[in-house]
Amino acid sequence: MAKEPQSIRVVIYDQEYFMRGDLNQEYIQKLAQYLDGKMRSIAERTRTVDTLRVAMLAALNVADEYHQMKARYEDVTHRLDEKLGACTQALDEILKDAV
Repeated sequence: MAKEPQSIRVVIYDQEYFMRGDLNQEYIQKLAQYLDGKMRSIAERTRTVDTLRVAMLAALNVADEYHQMKARYEDVTHRLDEKLGACTQALDEILKDAV
């Protein structure tokens, strides 16, 4: 029998949410705390009390962080692929000469 997803209570920007899922409860709490911190930081900097506006600005901020990290990851992956290709080519040359 399949395990029933557990209900997890989180508080984000003074709002209580109950979530169901198979993810680790500590991980969900960590995500909620991160988002809560983003929203509070944005609310403080913009001095807005409109929760929807704060949430949208936080979402844009998180999306920006994600895309910056993704671009860095892709750059590092590309450079590693180039180095791996150069190493493979050098190894092929060495092995070709050894045979």
